[in-house]
Amino acid sequence: MTNTEPSTSIDQDLPLTEQLRTGNLFASPCPSRDVLKHVCSRWGVLILISLRDGTHRFSELRKRIGGVSEKMLAQSLQALEQDGFIERIAYPVVPPHVEYSLTTSGEEIARLVATLADWIEVNMSQITAAQQQHQSRQITTDESSR
Repeated sequence: MTNTEPSTSIDQDLPLTEQLRTGNLFASPCPSRDVLKHVCSRWGVLILISLRDGTHRFSELRKRIGGVSEKMLAQSLQALEQDGFIERIAYPVVPPHVEYSLTTSGEEIARLVATLADWIEVNMSQITAAQQQHQSRQITTDESSR
């Protein structure tokens, strides 16, 4: 049975991958897509992994995560906070002192994305080889179509 309509309930007897394949995640209006975007974005992954070490201030995160702009870091932190993965504590002092830490669900999702990041790091030579092979095929294809 092919399910093209978003389901309203989850069948606990189905494996999770089957639930995702036939469930709401593939429906365009599904709010889980936004959560997935926040968690799986480049900055979301790096923020979550960074906060596994404990509480950090904004400036510490910015220094730790090379290449992230203040704007993208702020937006990513805000999205992860709204999703309930990060707790933001602002202290009423001058200059402002704000700290970020993982919530219980944030710790769980951070562990999962860290597993993915670890797999990528361990397999990077294989990935790089595949990328180079693909690029070589593209160059060959482009040259032969001239």
